[in-house]
Amino acid sequence: MNERPNIVLIGMPGSGKSTVGVLLAKRTAMDFIDTDLLIQSAEGQTLQEIVDGAGYQALRHIEERVLCELNAHGAVISTGGSAVYSDAAMSHLKTNGRVVFLDVSLATVQHRIGDYSLRGISKRPDQTIDELFAERNALYRRYADLIVDCDALNQEQACQAVLDQLR
Repeated sequence: MNERPNIVLIGMPGSGKSTVGVLLAKRTAMDFIDTDLLIQSAEGQTLQEIVDGAGYQALRHIEERVLCELNAHGAVISTGGSAVYSDAAMSHLKTNGRVVFLDVSLATVQHRIGDYSLRGISKRPDQTIDELFAERNALYRRYADLIVDCDALNQEQACQAVLDQLR
């Protein structure tokens, strides 16, 4: 049963991709891959160090390379919030995966992540979190096979909601 499709989680920072991803992997007996960790491991730097040193565009370029090189089967893949800026990366992930958008409101994002300047978020220097949210929300919806409204859900409930929709 090695040919199970991947479950690819997309969404804003603070939407629960990593936490819900781990729960999904445990519940489905699948591997878990956090692509932010793959980027950090490949580059030997945190996401914030990449943004600070080379800029947000460099982070997006590295992310695209890492995602396009990913060859996973039967895994839950938690992507970085900016994965959707790369059509090539998203097309690659969709070849063997169902893309699930963990949808949360801007208020929830702001509450969960607090000071987003410490998160290694790939955004233009002049861009507000509100502008980033609006820009990305359209991209998440474009690439999603399934949309799960996680605003009023805890991580366990979000995991169950994803499983319910995948069935």
